[in-house]
Amino acid sequence: MPAPEKLISDDIIPSGTLPPLRQRDLPLPIPLRRMIGPSIILAGLALGSGEFVLWPYITFKSQFVLFWACLIAVTMQYFLNMEIMRWTLATGESALTGIIRTSRHWAWIFLFLNIIPWMIPAWAKGAAELVGWMLTSPQFDSAGKAIAGPYDTWIGIAGLLLCGVILTAGPVVYETVERVQFYLVVFIIVVVIGLAVWLAIGRPDAVVAQATAIVTLGYPDFIPPLDEDLTPMLLLGALAFAGAGGTMNLCQSNYIRDKGYAMGVHVGRITSPLTGNEEAISEVGYYFPHTAENLRRWRAWFRGAGWEHFSSFLLPCFVCLILLTLISYICFFNANGQRILDPSKNKDMAFIWAQTGRLVELIGPAAKWFFLLMGVAILFTTEFGVLDAASRISTDIVKVTWLRDNPRWSEGRLYFTFLWTEILLACGLLLLERYKINIGALGLFQLTAAMNGGVMFLYAGVLVYMNRWRLPPELRMPTWRMAILLLTVAFFGTFTAWAGYDAVRRILAL
Repeated sequence: MPAPEKLISDDIIPSGTLPPLRQRDLPLPIPLRRMIGPSIILAGLALGSGEFVLWPYITFKSQFVLFWACLIAVTMQYFLNMEIMRWTLATGESALTGIIRTSRHWAWIFLFLNIIPWMIPAWAKGAAELVGWMLTSPQFDSAGKAIAGPYDTWIGIAGLLLCGVILTAGPVVYETVERVQFYLVVFIIVVVIGLAVWLAIGRPDAVVAQATAIVTLGYPDFIPPLDEDLTPMLLLGALAFAGAGGTMNLCQSNYIRDKGYAMGVHVGRITSPLTGNEEAISEVGYYFPHTAENLRRWRAWFRGAGWEHFSSFLLPCFVCLILLTLISYICFFNANGQRILDPSKNKDMAFIWAQTGRLVELIGPAAKWFFLLMGVAILFTTEFGVLDAASRISTDIVKVTWLRDNPRWSEGRLYFTFLWTEILLACGLLLLERYKINIGALGLFQLTAAMNGGVMFLYAGVLVYMNRWRLPPELRMPTWRMAILLLTVAFFGTFTAWAGYDAVRRILAL
């Protein structure tokens, strides 16, 4: 006679500051092809400032010296994201809801860290500059920075409003985001591969230089020489944005919940108040009885989520990081490793225009349009994804912590309130920059990315506690994954401390 099925008791997953989880069975796993989607959205977020701007710029400044750290950072993000997904697969709750269960103080901390960095419209500004360059050649100031074109601000505002309209028009927000990001990411990867293969055929030395730097960890330098442009803050930001970066990684749990992964199938999705039928959303999740069948399903779900994230997030990030930095190296260094252009005269986003000019010399006039269109697509996917993800995270925090029992403020209403507030604030910042200050797109990328590098250090540590000690033994992270997460905490913590120390030193020196 088979042994009786073991049930999980209410106190196995501590309820903490929120109501206890309710019991439901774990759904049957679905084929991998039907799981594809959430990680493509995250890849669209990852392709923006890190892959297209920061790492090619670091390559322009210092060749491949730090590229080893880039690949380590994005690999760490893969494992970090898997632990973000673990809680949602097990409970249907977002990772942030699980974090808030440990302490309500995390709510206002992460709300602040989610709103402040992402209200900066760095990607909208960058995309607007590239669109302006397709219409007319840019002008540069004496410091080598590109001067804002006459229509850049209005193009940036139009891009922000377009993102808002697309997100509002779709009946189910997740499905709209998945569809838009899929087509844009496919276009980007095709263009990146095409340009890189065309250039690399005639420059095998560049491929060898990149491979050698990866294998030797940039020996003998390891860390590139720093100057006023290549700072610890830029390096921290680039490492954070080697993947999605910051709180955007946390949104992976929201995406897999809306896709219907595991226990997430029991939770509703955010729908448009204009075109969709509102779905009932549960702010508090579920646990499943630990029967032999449910545990078999659990292993299948986690394994499928891992393969989906590997194929749709990690591989695209690797491909784009490797190929975009390779393109940058071929454009700016000759076969002997000697620099072709002076980095002191090609600052900020001006190095993108210099790269465009070199591609025209190496390939032909058509390369300008392909490269700039690819850049616009990359930056637009990121701005589009940022607006959606930041709104989701803020909605999650506010609804779960303060408005859980308020029927008036549904998830849909909160989401679109945050979305359009973000858009209006971003438009205001673009107008302020036009008439008051001019930081430059690269400066905005650095500021946003560095802030999110510190955020990753923070929540990686909390995830270790959650997934190792608050989940049942059968579901918690194994020791080897915990070791990787602890290394992630140390990795981003070290660069955060270094960047903070350097920033304070610079301020005191003024």
